[in-house]
Amino acid sequence: MDWTPLAATALGALVGVGSTLLADRARWRRDLADRTQQERRDIYVTVLTKYRLAYEAMHGAAVTARDQPDGVREQAVRQAFRDSGCDEARETALICAPQELSDLLEAVYATLRDLQEVFATGDPPLDSPGLEERRLKHAEAVWAARAAMRRDLGTPA
Repeated sequence: MDWTPLAATALGALVGVGSTLLADRARWRRDLADRTQQERRDIYVTVLTKYRLAYEAMHGAAVTARDQPDGVREQAVRQAFRDSGCDEARETALICAPQELSDLLEAVYATLRDLQEVFATGDPPLDSPGLEERRLKHAEAVWAARAAMRRDLGTPA
């Protein structure tokens, strides 16, 4: 009996199965990378959105309670910050983001907390250049974080 056709068939089947397994593995890696990138994108959008919502809520509380006693304004601003959900989004981002990006997100958070103190105490006043300077510092931190997020996601600037 000639074993050549049987060996050739077995070798062909082995090559076919092997190439299918390699292709499936490559597809799995690509899908995993795509899912990971999409998850990061969602996390980045969420944290920046929550930071923005926190700012807007704190500013709104400070404006609404502008003529109220300091304790009322402070409580309203701090409650607005807590209700914004930015702490939870921040923690998620810090767990998932690379260290460079985590450092930038912490810088944004620090400027947001600084604004919280300004809104809570009313010092400097809401219409002062001192507040505008702090808002600009916050905006610059946000822009730096966005640029780093684009780089991390491979998105052109």
